[in-house]
Amino acid sequence: MSELKLDTPLDIHEIDFRIQSINKGGYATILAYKDARVDINRLNAVCGKFGWERRHSRDNRNCTVSLWDEENKHWVSKEDTGTESNTEQQKGLASDSFKRACFNWGIGIELYDYPVIQIKLNSDEWETTAQGKIKQTWNLKLRDWVWYSEFTDGKLTFIAAKDNHGKIRFKHGVRKDREAVKVSEEHMPQMSSDPVNDDKIKRAVELFKTKIDEDDIDLNHGIMKKEDARLTNDEKSAVAKLLSDLGKAPGSNKKYTTLLREYMSYHPADNQEEK
Repeated sequence: MSELKLDTPLDIHEIDFRIQSINKGGYATILAYKDARVDINRLNAVCGKFGWERRHSRDNRNCTVSLWDEENKHWVSKEDTGTESNTEQQKGLASDSFKRACFNWGIGIELYDYPVIQIKLNSDEWETTAQGKIKQTWNLKLRDWVWYSEFTDGKLTFIAAKDNHGKIRFKHGVRKDREAVKVSEEHMPQMSSDPVNDDKIKRAVELFKTKIDEDDIDLNHGIMKKEDARLTNDEKSAVAKLLSDLGKAPGSNKKYTTLLREYMSYHPADNQEEK
Protein backbone atom coordinates (compact mmCIF):
# COMPACT_ATOMS: atom_id res chain seq x y z
CA MET A 1 0.00 0.00 0.00
CA SER A 2 1.36 3.40 -0.95
CA GLU A 3 2.35 5.73 1.89
CA LEU A 4 1.27 8.66 -0.25
CA LYS A 5 -1.92 10.53 0.53
CA LEU A 6 -3.88 12.53 -2.00
CA ASP A 7 -2.75 15.77 -0.36
CA THR A 8 0.89 14.76 0.12
CA PRO A 9 2.84 17.64 -1.50
CA LEU A 10 3.90 16.85 -5.03
CA ASP A 11 7.56 16.25 -5.66
CA ILE A 12 9.19 19.31 -7.20
CA HIS A 13 10.00 17.19 -10.28
CA GLU A 14 6.25 16.77 -10.83
CA ILE A 15 5.75 20.54 -11.02
CA ASP A 16 6.11 22.50 -14.25
CA PHE A 17 7.16 26.14 -14.41
CA ARG A 18 6.38 28.61 -17.18
CA ILE A 19 6.70 32.31 -17.86
CA GLN A 20 3.48 34.21 -17.22
CA SER A 21 4.76 37.65 -18.16
CA ILE A 22 7.87 39.80 -18.53
CA ASN A 23 7.80 43.51 -17.68
CA LYS A 24 9.74 46.32 -19.29
CA GLY A 25 12.49 46.02 -16.72
CA GLY A 26 13.20 42.41 -17.65
CA TYR A 27 11.57 40.87 -14.59
CA ALA A 28 9.74 37.63 -15.33
CA THR A 29 6.81 36.31 -13.35
CA ILE A 30 6.88 32.50 -13.29
CA LEU A 31 3.90 30.24 -12.60
CA ALA A 32 4.11 26.80 -11.00
CA TYR A 33 1.51 24.31 -12.19
CA LYS A 34 0.70 20.62 -12.53
CA ASP A 35 -0.49 18.75 -15.61
CA ALA A 36 -3.14 16.03 -15.84
CA ARG A 37 -0.49 13.29 -15.87
CA VAL A 38 0.47 14.18 -12.29
CA ASP A 39 -3.12 13.85 -11.08
CA ILE A 40 -3.53 10.50 -12.86
CA ASN A 41 -0.34 9.15 -11.29
CA ARG A 42 -1.35 10.26 -7.79
CA LEU A 43 -4.87 8.83 -8.08
CA ASN A 44 -3.49 5.52 -9.34
CA ALA A 45 -0.89 5.40 -6.56
CA VAL A 46 -3.31 6.17 -3.73
CA CYS A 47 -6.62 4.71 -4.94
CA GLY A 48 -5.50 2.07 -7.40
CA LYS A 49 -6.38 2.08 -11.09
CA PHE A 50 -9.88 0.73 -10.36
CA GLY A 51 -10.55 2.88 -7.32
CA TRP A 52 -11.42 6.15 -9.05
CA GLU A 53 -13.22 7.46 -12.09
CA ARG A 54 -13.53 10.68 -14.04
CA ARG A 55 -16.54 12.05 -15.87
CA HIS A 56 -16.96 15.18 -17.98
CA SER A 57 -20.11 17.21 -18.56
CA ARG A 58 -21.22 20.49 -20.13
CA ASP A 59 -18.94 19.98 -23.15
CA ASN A 60 -15.95 19.28 -20.90
CA ARG A 61 -16.44 22.45 -18.85
CA ASN A 62 -17.07 20.41 -15.73
CA CYS A 63 -15.28 17.35 -14.45
CA THR A 64 -16.33 15.03 -11.65
CA VAL A 65 -13.68 12.85 -10.01
CA SER A 66 -15.12 10.03 -7.92
CA LEU A 67 -13.29 7.81 -5.43
CA TRP A 68 -14.52 4.48 -4.11
CA ASP A 69 -15.14 4.46 -0.35
CA GLU A 70 -14.42 0.84 0.55
CA GLU A 71 -15.58 1.19 4.15
CA ASN A 72 -19.04 2.52 3.25
CA LYS A 73 -19.25 0.82 -0.15
CA HIS A 74 -20.15 3.85 -2.24
CA TRP A 75 -18.61 6.47 -4.51
CA VAL A 76 -17.67 9.94 -3.22
CA SER A 77 -17.46 12.66 -5.86
CA LYS A 78 -15.99 16.14 -6.18
CA GLU A 79 -16.62 18.42 -9.17
CA ASP A 80 -15.11 21.61 -10.58
CA THR A 81 -15.14 23.81 -13.69
CA GLY A 82 -12.25 24.45 -16.07
CA THR A 83 -11.31 27.23 -18.49
CA GLU A 84 -10.36 27.02 -22.16
CA SER A 85 -6.78 27.13 -23.37
CA ASN A 86 -5.61 29.18 -26.34
CA THR A 87 -5.17 26.04 -28.43
CA GLU A 88 -7.18 22.80 -28.58
CA GLN A 89 -10.08 24.33 -26.63
CA GLN A 90 -11.99 21.11 -25.90
CA LYS A 91 -8.86 19.25 -24.86
CA GLY A 92 -7.83 22.25 -22.74
CA LEU A 93 -11.22 22.39 -21.06
CA ALA A 94 -11.18 18.68 -20.24
CA SER A 95 -7.65 18.84 -18.86
CA ASP A 96 -8.24 22.00 -16.82
CA SER A 97 -11.55 20.88 -15.33
CA PHE A 98 -9.94 17.54 -14.39
CA LYS A 99 -6.99 19.23 -12.70
CA ARG A 100 -9.32 21.58 -10.80
CA ALA A 101 -11.47 18.69 -9.64
CA CYS A 102 -8.31 16.98 -8.37
CA PHE A 103 -7.42 20.12 -6.42
CA ASN A 104 -10.66 19.51 -4.52
CA TRP A 105 -9.25 16.13 -3.50
CA GLY A 106 -6.09 17.84 -2.29
CA ILE A 107 -3.76 16.86 -5.15
CA GLY A 108 -1.29 19.71 -5.59
CA ILE A 109 -3.24 21.97 -3.23
CA GLU A 110 0.09 23.24 -1.89
CA LEU A 111 0.60 25.10 -5.17
CA TYR A 112 -1.67 27.79 -3.78
CA ASP A 113 0.94 28.41 -1.07
CA TYR A 114 3.79 28.95 -3.54
CA PRO A 115 5.22 32.49 -3.39
CA VAL A 116 5.08 34.91 -6.29
CA ILE A 117 8.13 33.90 -8.31
CA GLN A 118 9.72 36.95 -9.93
CA ILE A 119 13.17 36.71 -11.45
CA LYS A 120 15.40 39.32 -13.05
CA LEU A 121 16.28 37.91 -16.46
CA ASN A 122 19.70 38.22 -18.04
CA SER A 123 19.91 40.68 -20.92
CA ASP A 124 20.11 37.88 -23.51
CA GLU A 125 17.06 36.07 -22.09
CA TRP A 126 14.48 38.64 -23.17
CA GLU A 127 13.93 41.16 -25.91
CA THR A 128 11.54 43.84 -27.15
CA THR A 129 10.07 43.25 -30.61
CA ALA A 130 9.68 45.89 -33.30
CA GLN A 131 6.02 46.10 -32.26
CA GLY A 132 7.03 46.92 -28.70
CA LYS A 133 6.12 43.54 -27.23
CA ILE A 134 8.38 41.93 -24.66
CA LYS A 135 9.18 38.25 -25.06
CA GLN A 136 11.66 35.65 -23.90
CA THR A 137 14.45 34.44 -26.16
CA TRP A 138 15.76 30.93 -26.71
CA ASN A 139 18.55 31.74 -24.26
CA LEU A 140 16.06 31.42 -21.43
CA LYS A 141 16.17 27.66 -20.82
CA LEU A 142 13.55 27.55 -18.08
CA ARG A 143 12.77 23.88 -18.71
CA ASP A 144 16.40 23.04 -17.95
CA TRP A 145 16.42 24.76 -14.57
CA VAL A 146 16.65 22.64 -11.43
CA TRP A 147 14.08 23.41 -8.73
CA TYR A 148 14.28 22.39 -5.09
CA SER A 149 11.61 22.56 -2.38
CA GLU A 150 11.07 21.68 1.26
CA PHE A 151 7.83 21.27 3.21
CA THR A 152 6.92 21.32 6.91
CA ASP A 153 3.58 19.77 7.88
CA GLY A 154 2.45 20.00 4.26
CA LYS A 155 3.31 23.69 3.94
CA LEU A 156 6.00 24.98 1.59
CA THR A 157 8.83 26.46 3.67
CA PHE A 158 11.60 26.75 1.11
CA ILE A 159 11.94 26.84 -2.67
CA ALA A 160 14.91 27.65 -4.88
CA ALA A 161 15.94 27.36 -8.52
CA LYS A 162 19.25 26.89 -10.27
CA ASP A 163 19.52 27.69 -13.98
CA ASN A 164 21.13 25.60 -16.72
CA HIS A 165 24.49 27.26 -15.98
CA GLY A 166 24.40 26.23 -12.31
CA LYS A 167 23.57 29.72 -10.98
CA ILE A 168 21.00 30.23 -8.23
CA ARG A 169 18.26 32.40 -9.74
CA PHE A 170 15.54 32.28 -7.09
CA LYS A 171 15.10 31.35 -3.44
CA HIS A 172 12.36 31.88 -0.91
CA GLY A 173 12.06 30.84 2.73
CA VAL A 174 14.52 29.19 5.08
CA ARG A 175 15.98 25.72 4.69
CA LYS A 176 15.39 23.23 7.47
CA ASP A 177 18.13 23.37 10.11
CA ARG A 178 19.95 26.03 8.08
CA GLU A 179 18.54 29.26 9.46
CA ALA A 180 20.17 32.36 7.96
CA VAL A 181 22.49 30.16 5.91
CA LYS A 182 22.96 31.32 2.35
CA VAL A 183 22.01 28.77 -0.29
CA SER A 184 25.10 27.60 -2.15
CA GLU A 185 25.85 25.22 -4.97
CA GLU A 186 26.38 22.22 -2.72
CA HIS A 187 22.98 22.74 -1.13
CA MET A 188 21.23 22.22 -4.44
CA PRO A 189 20.92 18.92 -6.29
CA GLN A 190 23.22 18.50 -9.24
CA MET A 191 21.76 18.61 -12.72
CA SER A 192 21.78 15.39 -14.65
CA SER A 193 21.33 14.88 -18.35
CA ASP A 194 18.07 13.37 -19.55
CA PRO A 195 18.21 10.29 -21.76
CA VAL A 196 18.22 11.09 -25.48
CA ASN A 197 16.27 9.11 -28.07
CA ASP A 198 17.63 9.97 -31.53
CA ASP A 199 14.58 8.47 -33.26
CA LYS A 200 12.26 10.71 -31.28
CA ILE A 201 14.34 13.75 -32.17
CA LYS A 202 14.29 12.85 -35.85
CA ARG A 203 10.51 12.29 -35.87
CA ALA A 204 9.88 15.56 -34.06
CA VAL A 205 12.05 17.53 -36.49
CA GLU A 206 10.43 15.93 -39.54
CA LEU A 207 6.92 16.52 -38.23
CA PHE A 208 7.65 20.14 -37.38
CA LYS A 209 9.29 20.75 -40.78
CA THR A 210 6.21 19.33 -42.49
CA LYS A 211 3.94 21.58 -40.46
CA ILE A 212 5.92 24.66 -41.49
CA ASP A 213 6.13 23.69 -45.15
CA GLU A 214 2.38 23.01 -45.29
CA ASP A 215 1.52 26.09 -43.22
CA ASP A 216 -0.42 23.79 -40.90
CA ILE A 217 -0.53 24.52 -37.18
CA ASP A 218 -3.09 21.88 -36.16
CA LEU A 219 -1.68 19.20 -33.90
CA ASN A 220 -2.31 15.58 -34.77
CA HIS A 221 -2.72 14.10 -31.32
CA GLY A 222 -3.41 10.67 -32.75
CA ILE A 223 0.06 10.47 -34.28
CA MET A 224 1.64 11.98 -31.20
CA LYS A 225 -0.09 9.54 -28.87
CA LYS A 226 1.05 6.61 -31.00
CA GLU A 227 4.65 7.81 -30.96
CA ASP A 228 4.63 8.89 -27.29
CA ALA A 229 5.92 12.27 -28.38
CA ARG A 230 6.86 13.75 -25.01
CA LEU A 231 10.49 14.84 -25.19
CA THR A 232 13.13 15.14 -22.50
CA ASN A 233 14.84 18.50 -21.97
CA ASP A 234 17.94 17.40 -23.87
CA GLU A 235 15.78 16.16 -26.75
CA LYS A 236 13.94 19.48 -26.88
CA SER A 237 17.22 21.35 -27.10
CA ALA A 238 18.38 19.04 -29.89
CA VAL A 239 15.14 19.58 -31.85
CA ALA A 240 15.36 23.36 -31.51
CA LYS A 241 18.99 23.37 -32.64
CA LEU A 242 18.31 21.17 -35.67
CA LEU A 243 15.39 23.33 -36.74
CA SER A 244 17.54 26.42 -36.37
CA ASP A 245 20.31 24.81 -38.45
CA LEU A 246 17.72 24.07 -41.14
CA GLY A 247 16.68 27.72 -41.27
CA LYS A 248 13.37 27.01 -39.55
CA ALA A 249 14.03 28.60 -36.19
CA PRO A 250 10.82 28.33 -34.14
CA GLY A 251 11.22 31.82 -32.68
CA SER A 252 10.77 33.45 -36.09
CA ASN A 253 7.03 32.87 -36.14
CA LYS A 254 4.72 33.01 -33.12
CA LYS A 255 2.26 30.39 -34.33
CA TYR A 256 5.00 27.84 -34.98
CA THR A 257 6.58 28.63 -31.64
CA THR A 258 3.24 27.74 -30.04
CA LEU A 259 3.04 24.55 -32.10
CA LEU A 260 6.54 23.49 -31.08
CA ARG A 261 5.81 24.17 -27.41
CA GLU A 262 2.59 22.14 -27.56
CA TYR A 263 4.32 19.28 -29.38
CA MET A 264 7.26 19.18 -27.00
CA SER A 265 5.02 19.28 -23.93
CA TYR A 266 2.58 16.63 -25.13
CA HIS A 267 1.95 13.47 -23.17
CA PRO A 268 -0.67 10.79 -23.95
CA ALA A 269 -2.14 11.22 -20.46
CA ASP A 270 -3.16 14.76 -21.42
CA ASN A 271 -5.78 13.40 -23.83
CA GLN A 272 -9.29 13.78 -22.48
CA GLU A 273 -10.03 10.12 -23.19
CA GLU A 274 -7.30 8.96 -20.81
CA LYS A 275 -7.96 8.07 -17.19
